Amino acid sequence: MAHAAPVKRFWKNVSVEPADGGWRVALDGRPIRTQGGAAQVVPTHALADLLAGEWAAQGERVDPSAFPMRDMADYAIDMVAADPAGAAAKLLRFAETDTLCYRADPEEPLHKRQQAVWEPILAAFEAREGVLVARVCGIVHKPQPPDTLDRLRARLEAFDPFTLAALEVLTSLSASLCIGLSALGPAADAQALWHAAELEEMWQVELWGSDALAEQRRVGRKADFLRAIAFAAAMSAD
Repeated sequence: MAHAAPVKRFWKNVSVEPADGGWRVALDGRPIRTQGGAAQVVPTHALADLLAGEWAAQGERVDPSAFPMRDMADYAIDMVAADPAGAAAKLLRFAETDTLCYRADPEEPLHKRQQAVWEPILAAFEAREGVLVARVCGIVHKPQPPDTLDRLRARLEAFDPFTLAALEVLTSLSASLCIGLSALGPAADAQALWHAAELEEMWQVELWGSDALAEQRRVGRKADFLRAIAFAAAMSAD
């Protein structure tokens, strides 16, 4: 998403107040609206606190790119809430090409690391979700069992729009619905999940090295991943 240039801060006080159906952020008593023009009302006080924190952290000049939590909330309200089944279907497509299911050929050195890092996460995911997931060595596509897809579809369709918005960030960053759903658990190891998500990229770095721009990109992606986990966690914090 393109962001406008910084503008001068136009408020003094940031507050969180109850609203019909949840909580909202107000700037000098004026409630915020989404980028689509809707009332920005979120279900939990904890999530509203996260949104308020972004506004409170601004200096004299407002950086429009410094509102990732706001962007996720607005996306949930303006886009996901209008078509939650469509959002769930979009996420389900990641199950068909899940990074954790596609391993290098067994004779390749990378395979051993994938097996060590990915398999425990995938096995725990299967046990937790009550599904069986097909693994593939090589790049030839292998469909997932219909029952697995049905169970995952039902799981996704049960989520609220805000959790779906966070899950879309988690899943797209990791190219893995398994990692995305695993990150929603209360005992999720965020660092381990991100390590799994960037395993292949870091393997390439070990082989060929990296550069400052690539490292900056990795740092930014990890920060986005951790923020999405915090966003989703705030949905169950109250």
